[in-house]
Amino acid sequence: MFQVVKSQIKIYSGFFVCYNRLRLETRSLMDLEHSTIKTNGIRLHVVQAGPKSGIPVLLLHGFPEFWYGWRKQIPALAAAGCRVIAPDQRGYNLSDKPKGIKPYRVETLVDDITGLIRALDYEKVNLIGHDWGAGVAWMLAIKHPEMLHRLGILNVPHPAVMKRFLQRDFNQMRRSLYGLFFQLPWLPEFIMSMGNWSVAASGMRRSSRDNTFTDEDIKTYKEAWSQPGAMTAMLNWYRAAVWYRPEIAGDMRVRTKTLILWGVKDVALSRRMARPSLDYCVDGNLVFFPEATHWVQHEDVEEINHYLIDFLFDTASKQAVR
Repeated sequence: MFQVVKSQIKIYSGFFVCYNRLRLETRSLMDLEHSTIKTNGIRLHVVQAGPKSGIPVLLLHGFPEFWYGWRKQIPALAAAGCRVIAPDQRGYNLSDKPKGIKPYRVETLVDDITGLIRALDYEKVNLIGHDWGAGVAWMLAIKHPEMLHRLGILNVPHPAVMKRFLQRDFNQMRRSLYGLFFQLPWLPEFIMSMGNWSVAASGMRRSSRDNTFTDEDIKTYKEAWSQPGAMTAMLNWYRAAVWYRPEIAGDMRVRTKTLILWGVKDVALSRRMARPSLDYCVDGNLVFFPEATHWVQHEDVEEINHYLIDFLFDTASKQAVR
């Protein structure tokens, strides 16, 4: 099942009245709970919001973000009644940054999140990931389906699809060349940090729609990138993916109910990987956002929040276009 978003209000119009009220309520400032939680031998900085009795929704950011990458989703999800959990993943911002490349193997990153779920005393959570966070979410759903209620994926293909396209698809190989550059020691860090991180900031702005990231946003990201050892640790995710490739074999089907949201104008990841990814989902739905880029949750904010809330609470899924 897949769908293309064409307007904000006409889709799921019965739910939009309720959603519009949530949008108005979440414009006000809300309290965020910051804490440090031990998991898998390290400490993760974690932001939480919403009622403690609410359904748990775990948000996993990607590169080069941190929990702040979900700032436009946290208030809406919390107002809808979710207990939102948004960690800085290993190597990012205020979380621990182990030395070396091996500590950033995908299997270890997954163990960080399963450990976090247990540390928060949950048996199951709803898991939503973007970019590298979506990669971790896919693998966790494949390896530990018993720990998830639902899975949300933003602009990243299923691991088996990614592997196949990197081996056979010239267009995707070209799009992924930056990953090869990230394999070099120290040079990527040096270039990214040039001009007070102007290269890193430019990369985000050039790959997104105009005005997606404000000057204040960029200032906040620069503070996270400037944490000691952060950029090297962040890039080590890419290096570990090459040096310690995850096992992608056997039954890779995803049995957790899954929603894939995909910005069509992603410069790094081809939309042609979206539907093959859906084929790996036993119970899945795919929604394309024609004008969105890789940064879909920053750009089509109201639509993304609408779809996530709908998905988590199953309020209108039967109306989806099939």
